[in-house]
Amino acid sequence: MNRKAIVAANWKMNGDFALVTSMISAFEGFKPSDNVNVVICPSFPYLSALSQGLQADDIDASVHLGAQNVSEQEKGAFTGEVSTNMLADVKAKYVIVGHSERRSLYGESSSLVATKVKAVLDAGLTPILCIGETEQERESEQTNAVLSSQLQPVIDEVTIEAFDNVVVAYEPVWAIGTGKTASPEMAQDTHQFIRQFLTEKNADIANKVPLLYGGSVNGANCEELFAQADIDGGLIGGASLKADEFKVICSAAKGS
Repeated sequence: MNRKAIVAANWKMNGDFALVTSMISAFEGFKPSDNVNVVICPSFPYLSALSQGLQADDIDASVHLGAQNVSEQEKGAFTGEVSTNMLADVKAKYVIVGHSERRSLYGESSSLVATKVKAVLDAGLTPILCIGETEQERESEQTNAVLSSQLQPVIDEVTIEAFDNVVVAYEPVWAIGTGKTASPEMAQDTHQFIRQFLTEKNADIANKVPLLYGGSVNGANCEELFAQADIDGGLIGGASLKADEFKVICSAAKGS
């Protein structure tokens, strides 16, 4: 098995040019472990500045640029939207798709998310597909059903074979920005279910798909989480706004 580990920063609607500068400075000369990719996903206004900074300091070989969202449309009269071609133009390589905040606050359906995944793949970029259950769904033992219902439309849209180029991020909604974190054992159990669900479609592909955990991951809990068999890194929120702590998390990831 040769599965890449990924640690991705999701700044959400936070950050400024000062954070871009401090992140570039912090990662100058940084070398992650073999088979580990570091990704930083700032808000759209800072993509170009971060891209230029990473390239200027030759950091882009180990730290990659990502976006937090994308339109499913290629171009046209869609005011306020950003296309995959635009992201490719600023050298973005990854795109977060289907984050729970997009689903709950902006009404993105699993069908729309699947269409966005296809658009990202068609553009030669890598989607970070987010899935996750609410606290109520967890308590009513609906977690597996919810995750299946979020994964299946994407499989139907792009085929399981396309998951060779997809990253899946499991983010329990109840643990995002709340300070609550699934125990390593609970997170592993859910990641194991996700991999088994994909295995039923194609075992070879399932073994290659990086599965990330997101939900209040920080410098104190990352090592124990990343040590789990089916957790291949993390999608990091609040802790990714602190360059030094984010570096600690990135250093804890080990490729397999």
